[in-house]
Amino acid sequence: MVKKILSEVREYKWPSIVTPIFMILEVAMEMIVPYLMASIIDDGIYAGNMNHILKVGLYMVIAAVIGFIGGLMGGKFGAIASTGLARNLRKAMYERIQTFSFSNIDRFSTSSLVTRLTTDVTNIQNAYQMVLRMAMRAPASLIVAMCMAFYINARIARVYLIAVVFLATVATILVSSATKTFRQAFPKYDALNESVQENVGAIRVVKAYVREDEQISRFEKASEAIYRIFCKAEGKVVLSFPIMSATVYTCILTISWIGARMISVGDLTTGELMSLLTYCMNILMSLMMLSMVFVMITMSAASGERIAEVLNEEPDLKNPEFPVFEVKDGSVRFENVSFAYNHDQGGKEVLENINIDIRSGETIGIMGATGSSKTTLVSLISRLYDATQGCVMVGGRDVREYDLETLRNAVSVVLQKNQLFSGTVLENLRWGNPDATEEECRKACEMACADEFVSNMPEGYNTYIEHGGNNVSGGQKQRLCIARALLKKPRILILDDSTSAVDTATDARIREAFRNEIPGVTKFIIAQRISSISDADRIIVLDNGRINAIGTHEELLKENEIYREVYESQTGGSGDFDETEVD
Repeated sequence: MVKKILSEVREYKWPSIVTPIFMILEVAMEMIVPYLMASIIDDGIYAGNMNHILKVGLYMVIAAVIGFIGGLMGGKFGAIASTGLARNLRKAMYERIQTFSFSNIDRFSTSSLVTRLTTDVTNIQNAYQMVLRMAMRAPASLIVAMCMAFYINARIARVYLIAVVFLATVATILVSSATKTFRQAFPKYDALNESVQENVGAIRVVKAYVREDEQISRFEKASEAIYRIFCKAEGKVVLSFPIMSATVYTCILTISWIGARMISVGDLTTGELMSLLTYCMNILMSLMMLSMVFVMITMSAASGERIAEVLNEEPDLKNPEFPVFEVKDGSVRFENVSFAYNHDQGGKEVLENINIDIRSGETIGIMGATGSSKTTLVSLISRLYDATQGCVMVGGRDVREYDLETLRNAVSVVLQKNQLFSGTVLENLRWGNPDATEEECRKACEMACADEFVSNMPEGYNTYIEHGGNNVSGGQKQRLCIARALLKKPRILILDDSTSAVDTATDARIREAFRNEIPGVTKFIIAQRISSISDADRIIVLDNGRINAIGTHEELLKENEIYREVYESQTGGSGDFDETEVD
């Protein structure tokens, strides 16, 4: 994990190297100052030697300035290195996520990925800065101060040694206990982010059902859980402060008592005693810093593991060694295809023994009850998932032989959950083809019956679409997504219940445009409305992941009970199916 995280330092190696050097320089200057102060007291003030005071005083000023510069540069380069590492980690994680297949993404919740990209990376950033600065400064300060103390007076320095061993033991126990508690906080962050994400994303539903109080309560519970964990952990950490203070004061009293007796017999000077007291504070404060560094490192270790999980996650779908870069036509063939989510973990098959042979240019309707794996079936065509058994062929070749980008450019998918992005209508449409002209965009919108409402918008095709398409209706969003898919000029077009929010008349016009404008494109239309698929060349009826029947509308009405029941329930109700009303 550490190796994986540090591999992202890359171009920030130089700041990472010079930061500890500047911190050690700062420590060296700080340790010189008490020694010089002792000289001023003993050889200057007591001796009445003003020249010595001025001379050594000048040395102290120079040492202080050099120490200040060392600390300043250490802080600057430490910030550059840590923020650079954080930037690289976020970039690496984001790029890795973009390579994930749907099965990879299924292993991580969205809220968990958000936490890893934000909170966890911030923890690593803070820990790395502390390692470069405090983890170098504190040990160096402790060692140098201890050496100076032994150099001045070994007898008194033994007091420091006893205190250091005692505090190191206490800090180890407290930090170890607090670390276990800190680790419990990160799954709670996931729950908190999930609460925020769901509430903000579905704010209209929340308000429509007047569930604000319930959502606030849910958020408060998630926030309270994190609060309790951190209070518990911090409560253990802060125990070190009174213990530290008691040890410091005990050391000061002990050193003062022993030092006074030694001064009285001439074994120690007043200046040396002052230096020893200063070194005492340096040593014990260094221990305090080290304990905080250990807490931050142990906290960030959990974050590092979570980040490494994402960076180490291997995409399930990869390009073959010698990929095919051309899709000959839109023919599709399923040969003994079965599929299971989490197959490696013994997941149940949701598609079983699927065999279909579809000619290029055919229109295929797909219907079935909720959970019959309609979406899963078409997801295998563009290789969003790989078949567990059997093979899916497009253009006469196994989809696993194609370059992924080539295959997906040849297959346009309008998913169940339509998603528009912040930007103008044109910018959203050009997701389908970045180089599309405005005329091509308009033509695609005409086929999708979107031009009529886009033209009436305040700024037409330059009208700004809010995040998620919140300023257009559900039907308008669906039609824009269909137009976006058409701009790819695909060989295969998949509409996954993509006209559910469109009235039957508009739905019929869209299908008529498909017949007239893109006859050579193979079309898969998943729909719950029989009127949306009745004119398909063939209709596939799925039942619990198996093909129950394949045939035309007329054949299925005569021979298939499931299809007939759906047809009768729809036509016997609102008359949704009666297309004689549609001109």
